[in-house]
Amino acid sequence: MTNRTDEISLLLRAASFAAHKHKDQRRKDAGASPYINHPLTLATVLREEGGVDDVAVIAAALLHDTIEDTDTSYVELRGLFGDEIAEMVIEVTDTKWLKKMSRKRLQVSKAARASHGAKLVKLADKISNLRDIVASPPSDWSQERKREYFDWAKQVVDQIRGTNAKLERRFDQLYGQRP
Repeated sequence: MTNRTDEISLLLRAASFAAHKHKDQRRKDAGASPYINHPLTLATVLREEGGVDDVAVIAAALLHDTIEDTDTSYVELRGLFGDEIAEMVIEVTDTKWLKKMSRKRLQVSKAARASHGAKLVKLADKISNLRDIVASPPSDWSQERKREYFDWAKQVVDQIRGTNAKLERRFDQLYGQRP
């Protein structure tokens, strides 16, 4: 991107695309908040808490769950948003056909090899998820399940340390609130 207007346009297109794709989805929190709040939170965490100003990374954060949780394809994202953004999104996308524990292990093992941008998105995602669990956890989650999520998130983040000190400190502060 060479022009600030183009950068703003890209972010607005990514936010609009994500809002459309997630329009009928809700978060698992007690209030069943609109799903789009989650990608918007990631973008805000990256910019305001992490000082990230890479527009491609922020766009990838807005789009990070579209392949995993909607009918969006990699080819569609690549066509609309380019290779760099589509690659970051695919790097943070879970392999849904695997069982939950296998997906979690794979996420830990892949984290260290991810691109810098994907690591930033992953950090923001873990921060957002921990905040949600502390503030408004899914009503059917036991204390043990919450602790397990916190511990697994830490395993992922430990693989990507050295990516962004501000975001890592924020994660550690939230981890300190472990149920």
